[in-house]
Amino acid sequence: MSISAVKVKELREKTGAGFMDCKAALMETGGDAQKATDYLRTKGLAAAGKRADRAASEGVVGSYIHMGGKIGVLIEINCETDFVARTDEFMELVANLSMQVAAARPLYVRRDEVPPELLEKEREIYKAQALESGKPEKVVDKIVDGKIGKFLQQICLEEQEFIKESGTIVLDLVKGVAAKLGENVHIGRFARFEVGEGKEESDSC
Repeated sequence: MSISAVKVKELREKTGAGFMDCKAALMETGGDAQKATDYLRTKGLAAAGKRADRAASEGVVGSYIHMGGKIGVLIEINCETDFVARTDEFMELVANLSMQVAAARPLYVRRDEVPPELLEKEREIYKAQALESGKPEKVVDKIVDGKIGKFLQQICLEEQEFIKESGTIVLDLVKGVAAKLGENVHIGRFARFEVGEGKEESDSC
C-alpha cells in the first residue's frame, strides 16, 4: 500500500523515530497511526531493554520547587553520555520526574529497594483485615498479594502512574525516552522535602 509523506512526518513528530522506521510501521499496520505508534514503541522498548546492561555513569541532578517553596525535590537521572544528558528530551524527562516525585510522594525508586520487613508488616496487616472481614481463608493469600502489588505501585517511583498521562507507568516513560535517545537511561535516586514534614514527631520526643 502507498503511505503518504505527510503521514510519515506526523508519526515521526509523535514518536521521534526515523523516517524509514515510521514508514515501515505504517506499512506493517495498514496505515493506522495509533497501531503504528504502538508498533514503534514495542520495538523501541525492546531495544531499550538490550541497552540496560550498558553503563550509565553520566546524567544530571535536577530540582523542582513547588507551592512557593513548601515542597522541594532533588533527583538524579543517569544516561551513558554527557551529550545525551544535555538534550531537550532528557531534560524534559528530568523535569517530569521531579514533578512526579513532588506530587506522588514515592518512597523508593524501585521495588527491590523496599525493605523486606516493611512488606512483611503490610502483608500481616492485609491478612488480618481480610480474615476480619470474613473472607474465606483459601482466597486470603490472593487478596493479600493483590494489595501488596498496589502498595508497591504507590511507593515505588518506577511503578507509579505518570501524573501527566493516565495509563502510562513511569518506567515505561523512562524506557520510551531511552528508545528515542538510543542510550541506557535510568532513575538513580531522589530526595523529597516538605516544610514541616517530620517536625511533629521530633517535637514529641
